[in-house]
Amino acid sequence: MDEESKNTQVGMLAPVGNIESYVKAINQVPMLEIEDERTLAKRLRDYGDLEAARKLVLSHLRLVVSIARGYAGYGLPLSDLIQEGNIGLMKAVKHYDPDVGGRLAAFAVHWIKSEIHEYVIKNWRMVKVATTKAQRKLFFKLRQNKKHLGWFTDSERKTVATDLGVSTNDVAEMETRLAGQDIGFDADADDSGDKSAATFAPAAYLEDENSNFADNFENRDYESYELKRLAQALDSLDERARLIIQKRWLEDHKATLQELADELHISVERVRQIENATLKKIRETFEKKPNTNKGLVYKG
Repeated sequence: MDEESKNTQVGMLAPVGNIESYVKAINQVPMLEIEDERTLAKRLRDYGDLEAARKLVLSHLRLVVSIARGYAGYGLPLSDLIQEGNIGLMKAVKHYDPDVGGRLAAFAVHWIKSEIHEYVIKNWRMVKVATTKAQRKLFFKLRQNKKHLGWFTDSERKTVATDLGVSTNDVAEMETRLAGQDIGFDADADDSGDKSAATFAPAAYLEDENSNFADNFENRDYESYELKRLAQALDSLDERARLIIQKRWLEDHKATLQELADELHISVERVRQIENATLKKIRETFEKKPNTNKGLVYKG
């Protein structure tokens, strides 16, 4: 085969332009007999023969198109689905072992669908509708099982949940995600001047917490109050306990128990005991209702 023919066939891996022309071109690539397929697979596995890999891929491109057409209902370009499927096919060819048995086509189906699934999940909506493996399975199965445009009845939801091995709550949640649409947080009015989109955008009705001056003042006042109580609690400690808490909890460079033990000339276990007892005392101090007239009351 001349170089120009090779370049033309390699170009089939990225469908551009008219899909029907692409399909017509790949259908001209002959199917492989089982012995030829195994021979090429062994050449690739044993010798890294890229020419053998190219022939295996090109002869199965029609399989990718067949699978990709099954995902046309997701509103994504068929050419993109085919291209992602071709990536899965190439991965399948790389991992295919002819000695295990079975045809490459049967082995490649999983790899092709996996790549297409990943593409659909990432691009079907701006906000992902499925993130876990279980949610992805439910997403595709639910689309296949939904026979009508309306919502599931309770009995239908239970049937789907039983078939897929999930809870009815999982089915209901995914059904809600499928029915929803992406909405811009602060959508502007469209070119026609219609402000309805902006009116119903989340930014139009979500509370702006930064504009609640009373809450902001209360939070700042409470933080100041807590810091004051902490300072009073530290002042109530003896010098050794305060040093341990200071160096173990309040400084950027946290001292180790051994460093404090060496500095105070006591055992590591004694440092740990003082630290735990002091933290307990501070915790109890914060749990007490302060005496606003005489300051905080400590036990000691």
